[in-house]
Amino acid sequence: MAESKGALIAKTVQKHAGRAKEKFLQNLGKVDRTADDIFDEHLQNFTRQQNAANRLQKEFNNYIRCVRAVQAASKTLMDSLNEIYESQWTGHDLLYVQAQNLDMLWQDFTHKLADQVLVPLNTYQSQFPEMRKKIDKRGRKLVDYDGQRHSFQSLQCNPKKRDESKVLKAKELLEEAKRTYEQLNSELHDELPALYDSRVLFLVTNLQTLFAAEQVFHVESAKVYSELEAIVDKLANESQRGSYTLKKASEPQSPRSPNANSSLIINTQSPAQNSISPALDEKISEARDSSPTSQLNGNANSNANSNDNSSNNQDLTSQNAVPPAKRVEELYDIPVDVDYINGTNLSVGATTENLPPGVLYRVKATYKYGREDVDELSFDVGEIIRVVEYDDPEEQEEGWLMGIKEGTNEKGMFPANFTKPL
Repeated sequence: MAESKGALIAKTVQKHAGRAKEKFLQNLGKVDRTADDIFDEHLQNFTRQQNAANRLQKEFNNYIRCVRAVQAASKTLMDSLNEIYESQWTGHDLLYVQAQNLDMLWQDFTHKLADQVLVPLNTYQSQFPEMRKKIDKRGRKLVDYDGQRHSFQSLQCNPKKRDESKVLKAKELLEEAKRTYEQLNSELHDELPALYDSRVLFLVTNLQTLFAAEQVFHVESAKVYSELEAIVDKLANESQRGSYTLKKASEPQSPRSPNANSSLIINTQSPAQNSISPALDEKISEARDSSPTSQLNGNANSNANSNDNSSNNQDLTSQNAVPPAKRVEELYDIPVDVDYINGTNLSVGATTENLPPGVLYRVKATYKYGREDVDELSFDVGEIIRVVEYDDPEEQEEGWLMGIKEGTNEKGMFPANFTKPL
């Protein structure tokens, strides 16, 4: 057994040495080599096809890794959004449902890419290493065939030293080498063109699967993102209406916190809320009590049962019942555009004539105001604003007006008590 193994090794070494010698002589041009132009063309096509398959497999593996990374990032992002999206906000439960739908779309997408695109691509690419081994074997058998051919020719070209037994032996080896080579060569002449032609059908099928999976994923995920956008839009609208903040309602009354819906609309707050100060309210009350109108009304009530006196008092009242606001203003230096009558705050003197369509009246800024929300209006002292109606009456907030600033046509809400009517 040892001798058989040693003989096999010796034979293998001898074969490698003979091939190396033959290739060396061929490279030097000392001996010719069997040419096969058709096979050479098949080999070029195979090499080009194998390189394309290797590149496609490499890039697609990288693409799937990136898709899975984005899938993980998407899940982490949506989990974070679900945590920070407060439970009382609109669409809280819908946001969670859509996040789950998006995660399922990602899972289905990556599954299709792996099973329906990558697996067939790996199967297609696995043909090339085996085919390359067969091509290399054919090359070795061709060298063996050329070597035996040259040995046989060398023996025939020297009749003086010709040994018939050696010639016969060389002929047998040549025929054996030729059969082995031609068998492999014939198989490759059939297999290489068939493999090369298969590239078109494979590529079409593989790309169709890839693009179809991409299309379904993006179309369905676009629907999910559309639903998510609608949820956030609704949250934005409700936030602008003050559904999630008490900022304007809870701020103390000051020059930055209006106390009237409109300078032309009677305030519905209590007299205590409308008063400038308790001391001034007391003085105004005393002024009202001492006014001719208050006395006349008192006399009229005390003599209501006397027909003659009632008639005279009514005439007198109608002639003298002028609101005491101006007198109070003059006494206590109250702004002339505010009339404290029956505990209400009613701005007067606003001009409503010769105004553009849709404009209720005009006001002038008495304080500078910087907006705190996107739906508010900023202005400086002295700027003119046209007061208009709210697009949605339900959005009207107490102490705030809707206006358009002259010159820039900016539109927004602003505190009424930062301005005075014109």
